[in-house]
Amino acid sequence: MTPIKECLINKKTDLIPIWLMRQAGRYLPEFREIRKNNPNFVNLCLNSKLSKEITLQPIRRFGFDAAIIFSDILMIPYGLGQKVEFKKNFGPNLADFEINKLLEIDQEKFTKNLSPIYELLVDLKKSEDLQKKDIIGFVGAPWTLLVYMINKVSPKNGLTSNFFSDMGLINDLLKILDKSIKTHIKNQVNAGATIIQIFDSWSGLIKFDFDKYLYDPTLSLVNYTKSLGVPVICFPRGITDYSHFCKIVKPSMINIDYNVDPRNLIKNVDIPIQGGLHPEVLLTNKAHLKKEVNKYLEIFKDHPYVFNLGHGILPETKTEMVEELVKIVRDYK
Repeated sequence: MTPIKECLINKKTDLIPIWLMRQAGRYLPEFREIRKNNPNFVNLCLNSKLSKEITLQPIRRFGFDAAIIFSDILMIPYGLGQKVEFKKNFGPNLADFEINKLLEIDQEKFTKNLSPIYELLVDLKKSEDLQKKDIIGFVGAPWTLLVYMINKVSPKNGLTSNFFSDMGLINDLLKILDKSIKTHIKNQVNAGATIIQIFDSWSGLIKFDFDKYLYDPTLSLVNYTKSLGVPVICFPRGITDYSHFCKIVKPSMINIDYNVDPRNLIKNVDIPIQGGLHPEVLLTNKAHLKKEVNKYLEIFKDHPYVFNLGHGILPETKTEMVEELVKIVRDYK
């Protein structure tokens, strides 16, 4: 059994497993070499040969306990036919779409549009580098994908003022997303993903109708993933009550962000926990890193825990700091 599965299924904490969100990518010099010659990010995600190499780079370098596929949550809007671009120093930029065309989308066509992602997983399953390691597939949660599809750009400065002006559109999109996200989950599991993580990167923007936008759609995906016999991790970043989320949604494991008080959380959550460390700690020094990492390890020493960050690793992170992080976690007794 893999270290993460042991934590998830047997609730054991003898060995603290470790992997990092966005571990495959921008902070690695070997990734930057590939990226230099492949400026189109969507095309890179759909190049199964290169995305396999990128997925394996941090495994070879750091020996993490899981590989997370090199892909993006916005591949789902792309698969549905909405044009998606990533602009340098700007981020994602999505085009307008016609809801009628999305409503007519055939799941076979959707699957074909994203087939290189599934080819990547099939290839990873055969990889010698991933023996006794998990392969994590992932999806964006319905709310976060809804935000990108309507907002068209990252909502770093909040949602567009007319975001909720067409509730018919929102309701249609939520139905389309539920169906298509489940197709994407099933295809990833069939191709070799051993765990699925659901990223709700912008759930902190939800101010009302939590059942409609957060709990109900995520629970639908969690139950579906579990029905496939695969554990599911949820990351509802920015919400104020993780314990309430866990009681309703019941993921196999909850990934916490860096604003969560871990001491308070373990009093109210009985499922395995992942994450928490602020990615900026990796930009400091080794002494401070050890202090902050040990804080989480001590708090969770009697609770099933997978070490991870409270958000994706930052591009300016030095590889020697990641090496030190892995060493601290491996040496912890």
